[in-house]
This record gives sequence, structure tokens and C-alpha cells, in this order.
Amino acid sequence: MRCAVVGHVEWVEFARVPWMPSPGEIVHAERVWEEPAGGGAVVARQLALLAGRCELFTALGDDALGRDSATRLAGLGIDVHVKWGGTTRRAWTHVDGAGERTITVLGDKLLPAGPLPLDGYDLVFFVAGEPEALQSARRARFVAATARELSTLTQADIELDLLVASANDPGERYDGSLRVRHIVSTDGVNGGTLDGSPYTASPADRIVDTYGAGDSFAATLAFALARGDDPRSATELAARAGAAVIGGAGPYESQLAFRA
Repeated sequence: MRCAVVGHVEWVEFARVPWMPSPGEIVHAERVWEEPAGGGAVVARQLALLAGRCELFTALGDDALGRDSATRLAGLGIDVHVKWGGTTRRAWTHVDGAGERTITVLGDKLLPAGPLPLDGYDLVFFVAGEPEALQSARRARFVAATARELSTLTQADIELDLLVASANDPGERYDGSLRVRHIVSTDGVNGGTLDGSPYTASPADRIVDTYGAGDSFAATLAFALARGDDPRSATELAARAGAAVIGGAGPYESQLAFRA
């Protein structure tokens, strides 16, 4: 399958801490690391592992972090198409002893703009971008998107094959206003629903870091539906992908790999 992602990238500094500090408290990080992440990058890497390759249409600052991001993502098997300009957005992520991640974002999200050359793709996953970029994505056979970009989805006014929403994140709730073939509503360890039918979450062998689990679930669900899997098989594979990420540090260490 020929896959592409339209989305944002941010340079993330991770710190593993025994617990999240309370106001005024000081905690010492047990491990620190950094790399490009954000929804666009995580979805693209997961699709690259599933399909063999994936293209990412994104925007990066014309700075050292932007160039380092492009190099690192290429090393992860992603074909990166960059609109350069501005300042690369950064983020701080604390991962506590239970694996929960807490994120502080620094700077504005840099958005890829259209039109984009997306004719002939089997799957395009829209994570973030300008409305014209999303309209370009509709030339693909299957288009997935996240409800976090509801305003952009409304402006673009296209039909989606899959919308990824959340049952408990206010920023990812869906109000029923779009034309959508499939709707998944995720609910963490409780599973969720696809087109109203419940699915169960896969248990993780160990919980190290939850960063990227939701994006990897969404990417895998879109991949499975786009290649023709039935809904039950698609949610089972996606749940395995989400659980796999939790077993490693950061979004890329233990993502599910599968060759179509």
C-alpha cells in the first residue's frame, strides 16, 4: 500500500521521573532523551512499519532542530517532504513511574499547506494542516483524520473514510457534524467503539511509556481498514499496535512492525 501522512512534527525532550512533581516540588529525572515526535511523525513511522514505507508532508522550522528532525525521521524509514520556515515547535514530556505522559508544548504548530501531490495514494492520514492540504488528501482512495482538527475538517468539507475521536479527551470529541464512513471513539484501557460496536484494548506486557500509543492505534486502524480488513480484525490489530508502543520508551522503540 502507498501511504502518506499530512501532519505536524515537534522536537520533544522526554524525562522519566518517579512521579509528577506537585507545586513547588523538585524531582530528579531517571532518564532523558529527545527526538522528533508529535502526531504527524508518530503516525507516519507506524505506517512505515506496516506498509514498508510512508511519506510525510509536514512543516519544519528553518533551524537546527528542523534539520535534525528531518534527518532522524528519514532514518526511521519515512520519506519526508518539508515546507521550511518559522521556528520548529518543541515540547517537554514527563513520563512518570506508571508510564503516564504529561506534555508541555512550546511554540506554535507549523502546518503543512496545500495543494499537495496526493493523487494515487491508497491511504492518506490527515493529522494537521491547512484546509487545502486536506482537500488534496481526498484524492487518495482512503482518507483518515483526527477529531482534534475538527475546525479544519469542517472548513475543508470533504467526506472522510475514518475519523478518530475520543470518549474522554475534550479536544478529540466528535459532534456528528461531518460526512464520515467510519467513526472510532477511543477510551484507553477500556477499549472503545468502532461505528458503535465495542472493541477491547489489548493488555500491554509492561507499561513503560504511553506516549504515542493513541497515534499508533489510529494509524494501524486506518491501515487495516484501507487494505480491506473487516472491522473486528482491524480493531484487534490496532489494539495490538497501541499496546506495543506502551512497552518501550518514547513512541518509536517498540512500535508494532508488520509487512503487508
